[in-house]
Amino acid sequence: MTDGWFKPDRFFDGQDIVDDMAVRVADGMIVETSRASVPAIPLSGLLTPGFVDLQVNGGGGVLLNNTPTVDGMAQIAAAHRRFGTAAILPTVITDQPDLLVQAAAAAIAAKDAPDILGLHIEGPHISVAKRGTHRAECIRPLDQDTLTIVSDLRKAGVAVMITLAPEAATPAQIALLAEMGAIVSLGHTDATAEEVEAAIKAGARCGTHLFNAMSPMTSRAPGAVGAILNAGIAFGMICDGVHVDDRMLRLALRACAAGSAPFLVSDAMATVGGETQFTLYGRTICLQEGRLVNAEGNLAGAHITQAAGMRRLVHHVGIPLADALRMVVTTPATLIGQPRLARVLGRLTDDLFLLDGDDTVVGTLTQGIAQAES
Repeated sequence: MTDGWFKPDRFFDGQDIVDDMAVRVADGMIVETSRASVPAIPLSGLLTPGFVDLQVNGGGGVLLNNTPTVDGMAQIAAAHRRFGTAAILPTVITDQPDLLVQAAAAAIAAKDAPDILGLHIEGPHISVAKRGTHRAECIRPLDQDTLTIVSDLRKAGVAVMITLAPEAATPAQIALLAEMGAIVSLGHTDATAEEVEAAIKAGARCGTHLFNAMSPMTSRAPGAVGAILNAGIAFGMICDGVHVDDRMLRLALRACAAGSAPFLVSDAMATVGGETQFTLYGRTICLQEGRLVNAEGNLAGAHITQAAGMRRLVHHVGIPLADALRMVVTTPATLIGQPRLARVLGRLTDDLFLLDGDDTVVGTLTQGIAQAES
C-alpha cells in the first residue's frame, strides 16, 4: 500500500461529517489529517472509524456461551469485522456458574486484543418474568461469586459491563460494582420506576436493549422504560425492525432526557456471518424471516450487524447520518472507556471503513486505497 495523502468524499471525525478532510497514511496508519488543500488521491465514499458494539453474543457460527475461550472471542470479532465493526464487547448470557468463570478467564487472556474490549455479563442476575430466552433455572440473585469475578476482571484491567435487574441486586451491591469501575446496566427487569431510579442513584448508568425484556411505560406506571428515558443515562437499543418498532425508537430518541446517551447494539448471535441455526442450552435456535426464535417462540438474540442497524436508523427511523454514526461509534466507545476508537488519527487503515452513497459499508480504508491505486 502506498504511503501518502488520501481524500475521501466525506469524513466522519467522531462528531460531525465534513467534506474537506484529507488523511496521510504511513506504514498502514493514519499519521496526519488536514483540512487544508493538499495534493491527495481521491477516495470514493465516507470514511469513518469502525463501529463499536457493546453487546455481541456470537458471530461466524460461534456463540460465546458455547465457546467461552480466547479463540471463540477472536472468531466472533473476526466475523463482525467483515461487516464494519472494529471492536466488540463479547457477551455471555445466563448459564451455569462455571461458564461465567471460563468467559472471564478468556476475557483476561484476551485483554490485549485490540478488537476485544472486555466482557459483557448479561445475567444471571435478572428477572425470571423478563428472562426472554435466558435459562430460567440458572437465574439467581447477585452473589459474592459474581462480585469476585467482576473484581478480578477489573483488577486485571478488563472493562466490564454487567446487565442485571434491580430486583436481583441490592443498592449496596450495585454501588460496589460501580466502585469497581464496572458499568452496571439495567435490563431483563420487571422493576418499578422507583426501583430503577434507586438502582441508578446507587451507581447504575446504563440500560440494556431499551424496551426489550423490561417493564413497559404506561400512564401511571413509568416502569423501567420510563425511568431510563427520564434519567439522562446511556442506553442501548436494537434496531433490526424486529425487536423494537421503528416508531418506538424514533419516539425514544425524541423523548429521552438531556444528558442521555443512546447507542446501538446488535445483540448478535452466531448466525451473523455463520449458519442459519445454532444451539443454546442444548436447543436449536433458528433464523426465520429475519427473526431468531427458540422452541418457545421467544426471540433469542438478533441477526443483525451494527452496519445494518446504523443504516436502518437513517433510512427507516429517520435519524441524520452523523447522529447514527455517533450511536455506533462515539457513544459506545466513550461509554466503554475507549474514546480513541472514535478517532481516525493514529488508527490502522484496517480499522477505518468506507461507506457508499447509500450508507452501506463497502470495505476498509486499506481496500479503498488499493482500489484507488489500481
